[in-house]
Amino acid sequence: MKTGYQVLPEFRIVQHKRDIQVLYALRKFFGCGVVRKNHDDRYELRIRKRSCLKKVVEFFEKHPLKTKKNVDFKKFRRILIMMERGEHLTKEGLIKILEIAMEMNTGNHERLKRTLEEIRGLDEDTVHPHSERVG
Repeated sequence: MKTGYQVLPEFRIVQHKRDIQVLYALRKFFGCGVVRKNHDDRYELRIRKRSCLKKVVEFFEKHPLKTKKNVDFKKFRRILIMMERGEHLTKEGLIKILEIAMEMNTGNHERLKRTLEEIRGLDEDTVHPHSERVG
């Protein structure tokens, strides 16, 4: 059964335009990502490719964050591990990923909550890995 959902994890760092060189330096350091305008005078480095996300995870495992962001990082890493195991392809796994994402500082809590309710209402246990973005 196609559900129309997929998990697309991303790592983002937002900076004021005066500090855009920090984003370009990080992009060069990780060897991937896209720097683009975020809002008004802010820009972001966005990394979505899984092989690049692994580099980011490895870096923060070696150099742990000292703030609440470390808690979110550990949840993000957990989601990536679940995806490596293919858990995002099952209804149960997709629900768990959404529950974890809702605990993170994503700013998409209402959308995630609606998506979670929709997925919980699905009948079959197989979720196909294409269509609408989750997370």
